[in-house]
Amino acid sequence: MSLEHKISKEDFYQKPRRTRVVEENDNTKASFTHFLYQEHSDRYKKGAVDYVQELLARKFPQENVSLEVAESALQYYLPQLQKDVPFPEPQPAKFTFIDLFAGIGGFRIAMQNLGGACVFSSEWDKYSQKTYEANFGEIPFGDITQEETKQYIPKQFDILCAGFPCQAFSIAGKRGGFEDTRGTLFFDVAEIIKRHQPKAFFLENVKGLTNHDKGRTLATILHTLREDLGYDVPEPQVFNAKDFGVPQNRERIFIVGFRKDLNVQGFEYPRGCEPQRCIADIIEEQEVSVKYYLSNQYLDTLIKHKARHESKGNGFGYEIVPHESVANAVVCGGMGRERNLIYDHRLTNFSPVTHIKGEVNRQGIRKMTPREWARLQGFPDKFQIVVADAQAYRQFGNSVAVPAIQAMAEQVLRGIWYA
Repeated sequence: MSLEHKISKEDFYQKPRRTRVVEENDNTKASFTHFLYQEHSDRYKKGAVDYVQELLARKFPQENVSLEVAESALQYYLPQLQKDVPFPEPQPAKFTFIDLFAGIGGFRIAMQNLGGACVFSSEWDKYSQKTYEANFGEIPFGDITQEETKQYIPKQFDILCAGFPCQAFSIAGKRGGFEDTRGTLFFDVAEIIKRHQPKAFFLENVKGLTNHDKGRTLATILHTLREDLGYDVPEPQVFNAKDFGVPQNRERIFIVGFRKDLNVQGFEYPRGCEPQRCIADIIEEQEVSVKYYLSNQYLDTLIKHKARHESKGNGFGYEIVPHESVANAVVCGGMGRERNLIYDHRLTNFSPVTHIKGEVNRQGIRKMTPREWARLQGFPDKFQIVVADAQAYRQFGNSVAVPAIQAMAEQVLRGIWYA
């Protein structure tokens, strides 16, 4: 039996052992999974072969593993390696896009629903990468600020998607354009647009970007996109997720732009849908674990904290939201999970059932589950949650409201297709 046939298909997905304390970005494994799920794109073939060569070298340290042997092994196992995933790429695709700051793939679900094929994804967080791979088959590439990562982006694609973090720019004494964004994550987005000249881009950010640094941050972004990069950029608008079919009060700013040669005229932002949904629409149908119910001790602590803060005129995160209402925006830190407590009396026996931190409150007050947070963001129920609860809450809190993204993306596509 030849060397390349002495490995199993399970070996390809094992986590490599690391001898270093700090793990480096593993772009070879990202290349390998991109190669598998993108009709064996030649752009990712070299990285895929390198990954297989590393795999063979680890398993057979006494052997001299050549690139030819690695490529032979890749070709031999290729028909067996692609796994069934919840969200496969549409066939045939109507357009292509790249997914920057991809998180767990909220943008990707929306774009694939409209017929788009993702040709590159990037996300540095390893837990988010795990969730992304479970749902799309691909491991996103790592740190997009690194030139090595940027080199994997295909030369041509139709739309750039990015929910980039908001950062302040240093614009004192400068003209407030492309050069002034250096050192920020927006600079990397702008640089990729400049290099690849996609037909359009679609950016999402927190509502606070509108007045961040007294409005100078947004002004610099728009100056860069319009003047330095030469794109037609309609005035950005803020939209609320609750107007697009999810019961969550979540406001976000959308920035879209079109390459000038397309001459896109009369672009219109999407309109909200009716009727609005409420929390009752997303509550899990089955009885949930006792761990989500608040203990009497913790509930008493929250009540006392809230009374103390309100007496001083301050707000406090704890809130029990009625079933007929909409949730507060899900966030990943602080008291995020306590901002959307709900009543749920389906626990079969409140006493002597105990919470890990004490006896369960008899009112049936509990936190929402990760699946309910997924629904608040518009993720389909087939979306796989493969991480611990703490990470799942963080991931959904950091993600996007899928229906709002899809409504905006549909308008962007109309602009491209009917230009």
